[in-house]
Amino acid sequence: MSQFTPQVDPTEPPELPREFRDYEPIQPRGTDWRGLARKAWAPLAAIGAFLAKFGVVLLKFKFLFSMFVSAAIYVWIGGWAFGIGLVLLLFVHEMGHVLEAKRQGLPVSAPLFIPFLGAMITMRQMPEDAWREAKMAIAGPLLGSLGAAVIYAIAVAEDSNQLRAIAFLGFFINLFNLIPASPLDGGRIVTALHPALWFIGVLALLALVIYRPNPILILILLVAASEVWRRWQMRHHPEFERYYKVTPQRRLIIGLLYFGLAAALVFGMHATHVPRSF
Repeated sequence: MSQFTPQVDPTEPPELPREFRDYEPIQPRGTDWRGLARKAWAPLAAIGAFLAKFGVVLLKFKFLFSMFVSAAIYVWIGGWAFGIGLVLLLFVHEMGHVLEAKRQGLPVSAPLFIPFLGAMITMRQMPEDAWREAKMAIAGPLLGSLGAAVIYAIAVAEDSNQLRAIAFLGFFINLFNLIPASPLDGGRIVTALHPALWFIGVLALLALVIYRPNPILILILLVAASEVWRRWQMRHHPEFERYYKVTPQRRLIIGLLYFGLAAALVFGMHATHVPRSF
């Protein structure tokens, strides 16, 4: 039986099935830039409206927000006791600065917590002289050390190695801050003693970087070296000389507080040291 095969002309387009004959082919369109712009603008406008409405509130609560973020990170790293304890110790330390600044009538911000860098306060006005700057600087380690001592007393009463470890951390943080190099507290304290101590502080930081190198120590070392160089260049400026003019009696007071606190913190670290097996 023979079969009939229709001949197809290759130059003509194939005939569409009946159900597709009434449809028009889809034509490519150019990019609708206006539509894309409207889609991109909508979320930006929403964010702008939110910041305009709640921006002031967020700025007012940046202290609580930064504290919460830092606590969350520290809790994630070392657990609840470590995270909450570290944030509280930092808070007590910074409040020492705040209280002394308020006592001197200086405008000062609430503490701002920066993960892995601790916390800081900002001032719109510097103290009148090096004596007042030193008092404000040492107020932080003094109150912070007292806070660590309270935790140590509770640890002894409860016989808790975990609290001892937190107290050790508090003593260490305040002792580290006594290194005589800005931006650490010690750099501001020794402004009332002798400028040569700044160089000792930079050398101490350099030794720490060589012994235990890490990005945070390197950053502090670079800032400290830059600040020491800046102050050294200005040492003969009349305003600089007036600022750092401190009576011998006041130098003695700051010296006793500074070196006495450092010795007490070393003793506190020794008393609260917990073996690694814990």
